[in-house]
Amino acid sequence: MASSSDQSFHSSVSGLWRRAVDSSSRPRPPAATGGPLRLDIDPTPKPRPFFQVLAFGLILFLVCLQFLPATHFRDPSDPHRSWIPFDSNRSAASFTKSRTSEKEQSTISTQDAEVQRIHIFSWTDCLDLRVFAVLANSTLSNSRFPEHIYFHFFVPEGEDEKLTYYKLKVMLPHSNIEIIGQKEVKEKLKSMTHEGGFLWSSFHEIAPLVIPQIKSSLNKFIYISPNTIIKGDIAELYGVDLRPYALAAAEDCSRSLGDYVSLDVLNAIQRTAAKPWVSNKPYDKNACVPDLSVLSLDANKLENNLVEAILWWTKVLNVGSERSNQINPAIALAFYDKYHKLPSAWKLSTSLPTTTNDETKVLHFDGPAKVCSKQVHQYQGSEHGNVWQKYLPANSNIILSH
Repeated sequence: MASSSDQSFHSSVSGLWRRAVDSSSRPRPPAATGGPLRLDIDPTPKPRPFFQVLAFGLILFLVCLQFLPATHFRDPSDPHRSWIPFDSNRSAASFTKSRTSEKEQSTISTQDAEVQRIHIFSWTDCLDLRVFAVLANSTLSNSRFPEHIYFHFFVPEGEDEKLTYYKLKVMLPHSNIEIIGQKEVKEKLKSMTHEGGFLWSSFHEIAPLVIPQIKSSLNKFIYISPNTIIKGDIAELYGVDLRPYALAAAEDCSRSLGDYVSLDVLNAIQRTAAKPWVSNKPYDKNACVPDLSVLSLDANKLENNLVEAILWWTKVLNVGSERSNQINPAIALAFYDKYHKLPSAWKLSTSLPTTTNDETKVLHFDGPAKVCSKQVHQYQGSEHGNVWQKYLPANSNIILSH
């Protein structure tokens, strides 16, 4: 039986759920009298003009701050990423004293500069795979970053390009090698001069000038004669600033310009021929000639008429296919006073270094030379050295037999 208190509790609870809604509290719809509606929302507040001007000025102030010079920087190698103030009176070494040494910082900057690919081209009229293998392996062995080096070898027409590629890849599996036939280059030369056959006896010397026509995407590259052993770091050569010149080469002062062409002939040509490639200054008969064994070229700076100039000099000097020397005087005159002089260490040396401190970086291939019937000029050594064997394994003759 429920008590009176329980009844009062139930009545109060039921009152909460069943409380009648007062009709006077309901919102009444507006009378349909056609009068204006009364809005219950307050109008948008109007900002004061003073605050509008202040906000606009603050935005302009923040924008102007972006044009101020930086006062601090953060070193990417710093794990704490702390801010370091700029100070023009302090050296770069003091900036990084607490993080890296001078040697480490130099190594990092050198690596960043050499990350780009180094393209090396070589041309041969007498294919000897041992020569290409020694050139590639010696270059890679003496380079700090061999993975950035890419070789492009031009081989004579009729050679099996795929077989040549696979043989070299077996010897140098981690190298980057491309084998290119010479047919396309010959056609490009003929289209440039219309007299390509006239220059054909010395085409291995002007091949570097035609490469930009074949590889138009390359801005800078290195050309190396095939019968060459590289003892230096090729990245040093690639990083040489050519300045206003299109190519760089070492000087060969063993013989001078006067040994290849008569100075009287040059003086007569200067008086009668008005050509842009004829020097306005008197030619120096004692001037050294460029060593064409190793060249660094900038394709963007090469003159369009350089091949034409070589062709013209060849005709004027009557340079035939038979020459008693390895230097084409037409090329030496076309390059006269138009190339950057490399250090003498990059000059081709036909003798072995006499001391351990010898800075010679380019040696002539001292192995047995392959004789081709169509090859007019070919280095013939009376004795064979053993430097080339350091860059080929014992079973190389079986793999590279051609």
